[in-house]
Amino acid sequence: MTTPSPTRSSPPRLVNLIRRALLAVFLPAVLPPGYSAAPGQPNLLLIVSDDHGYADAGFQGAKDLRTPHLDRLAASGVRFTNGYVSHPFCSPTRAGLMTGRYQQRFGHERNPFYDPNDAREGLPLTEKLLPAHLQSAGYLTGWVGKWHLGAAPALRPERRGFAETYGFIGGGHRFREWQENVAVEYNVPIERNGQREPAPEHLTPAFGREAGAFIRRHPAQPWFLYLAFNAPHTPHEPTPERLARFSAIKDPVRQKYAAQLSLMDDAIGEALATLRDTGQERRTLIFFFSDNGGPVSVNGSDNTPLRGAKGSVYEGGVRVPFLVAWPGRIEGGRTDHRMVSSLDVFATALAMADVPMPTDRKYDGVNLVPYLTGEKVGQPHERLFWRNANLLAVRDGHWKLVRGAGKSDELYDLEKDVGEKNDVAWANPAVTTRLAAALEAWNKELIDPVFQGTAGRAGNAKKAKQKKK
Repeated sequence: MTTPSPTRSSPPRLVNLIRRALLAVFLPAVLPPGYSAAPGQPNLLLIVSDDHGYADAGFQGAKDLRTPHLDRLAASGVRFTNGYVSHPFCSPTRAGLMTGRYQQRFGHERNPFYDPNDAREGLPLTEKLLPAHLQSAGYLTGWVGKWHLGAAPALRPERRGFAETYGFIGGGHRFREWQENVAVEYNVPIERNGQREPAPEHLTPAFGREAGAFIRRHPAQPWFLYLAFNAPHTPHEPTPERLARFSAIKDPVRQKYAAQLSLMDDAIGEALATLRDTGQERRTLIFFFSDNGGPVSVNGSDNTPLRGAKGSVYEGGVRVPFLVAWPGRIEGGRTDHRMVSSLDVFATALAMADVPMPTDRKYDGVNLVPYLTGEKVGQPHERLFWRNANLLAVRDGHWKLVRGAGKSDELYDLEKDVGEKNDVAWANPAVTTRLAAALEAWNKELIDPVFQGTAGRAGNAKKAKQKKK
């Protein structure tokens, strides 16, 4: 696990700004491959899809569905074949990327139960989120889409550092033609800056329009936009016209999934086109990834060639489509096989904004830009870790150790066996022992969940019902 070095010796922000200006003037002729001079504080666009299968994009090799806008983004940026999220469920991953820390360090290990009256059900207020840090550096911050980090007033995006907001607060939502009900998570009203908004005809295109409008409103001031789609999460409700485009797909669940994903791709395309039209593309750093692996048996997604799905700590639960693009600085059209994590968004964003990494707690992400420009070589991470209740895993280079409840530790050589089919722990006892020790040491740094979450509430309700019988 890589922890950013202390920042006490870092030069003041003014010196950083002067240094960047001098680099922009004097370095263009001697820049290393893949690098161009920094343009000052870049815009930061973070795009997250929901329950998106590893194989489900043109740039990942999909043949039965089309993602031309994501493919164009991949062609202009870097595609990571070993891009990971920090948890195999929606909300914990989002808590990790908003803090730059393994979310179990502060007890956010479950999807919070939707309860506007319970401030415990969500991302603890002890954590300062990425947008709040960026605001201190003069960034205009915006959120569009899905929140899923707590529904109580103190936990909402307007109170966690986002100046402009549009979307829904819960963990999922109907896409069209819903009956608004503040008590039903998937039917809650859409909100703008905390106030109820008229329901759009379809959520996915609406999120694309809102992202484009945000970009057009802010052509000069540096901004951070968190564009968090609920597509292609269920319930799949594509328009009939979009569904008809995928009539060649005979599985009806897969067909709806492909259509919903296509709508999201178009919405992403609208945001990216707005960057180009407003002249902001070359000064915008873009991240794209899914919040977890596809739940293949539920939504028609495809995690080929990986084992497992959403909820699992096998590769299919945590390895996701992962892109980074910055046309003005990072050479595009590349594939990178190094391990990177959603946790890296935080450290990368702060570094680009000239915000020192805080030193009051442990952070787990790294600034990826130097690795992408060639200023740094080697692996950004020595190890990555995962925990979902009693399921744990650690990856170290090409080795991965998986620990399940009541099972012997499993060891996989991902270089030879990306599908995690052949447990080779018996043949590599020293590696197994070393990774098990690292996993146990990491696990001791974490705390237990601090809220019951959706599963916990459901379990308690079931027990209460059985007790009455």
